[in-house]
Amino acid sequence: MVSIIIPTFNRAQFLKKAIGSVLSQAYSAIELIVVDDGSQDDTPAVVSRYAGRLKYLRQENKGVSAARNLGIKNSSGGFIAFLDSDDWWDRDKLAVQLAKMRQSPDYIVSHTQETWYKNGRLLNQKEKHRKHHGYIFDKCLAMCCVSMSTAIVRRGLFDSVGLFDEDLPCCEDYDFWLRVSARHEFLLIDRPLTLKAGGRPDQVSSIYATGMDRFRIEAILKLLKSNELAPDQRTLATRELHKKCQIYGSGCLKHGRVDEGRRYLQLAAKF
Repeated sequence: MVSIIIPTFNRAQFLKKAIGSVLSQAYSAIELIVVDDGSQDDTPAVVSRYAGRLKYLRQENKGVSAARNLGIKNSSGGFIAFLDSDDWWDRDKLAVQLAKMRQSPDYIVSHTQETWYKNGRLLNQKEKHRKHHGYIFDKCLAMCCVSMSTAIVRRGLFDSVGLFDEDLPCCEDYDFWLRVSARHEFLLIDRPLTLKAGGRPDQVSSIYATGMDRFRIEAILKLLKSNELAPDQRTLATRELHKKCQIYGSGCLKHGRVDEGRRYLQLAAKF
């Protein structure tokens, strides 16, 4: 069985499509868990239409990491998949991806390509946004190159790398996949089985658009301080830390945040 976790916050208008894409999957051995992170809209009413077909958990607003962690702790599947509440899946997504994972039991995590829409129109992705197979730690350092809604993991992954960092309001996915890619190779299903729509101001990438790198810097620092990286990984991580600190620190200085800018410019020198 695969447990699918949908964290949601005030996205009732999109949630129905996400849930429908799960319940209509060709693969039927599923456990669907919707975690409501303190929504104040019609989310409870939307979920009530699917009574008996999913598990509904509600918590006070703690952020997407806490919502995913609550879902994981209350799941029972040997595989766990994630779906953001404003994304949806191709009908064959689970069937194709799980078949590939069974054929390749050495892989603990897999992901797929995506189809993107913006303001209702198909969006051509840049080459840097294409997903990759195998050892992707270097690519995960530069940017978050694994989308949550594409991923299926074996339950044992969390014993290896831990859960999502609940202290991060943004880039929690970058932090998580960075930890995973430092230890494990990724199985890529090279088909666009995940669909997503962007371009809205309520999305995290829009809310934190001007300051996301500070959370990525925090994630790299945490990994470096863990002393769990191989020498070549540490070299790559340190190089990326220097780059991000230089870019973010210079940006702070440009916008008059002098103390913050100097702090980040000096930070990289410690590693």
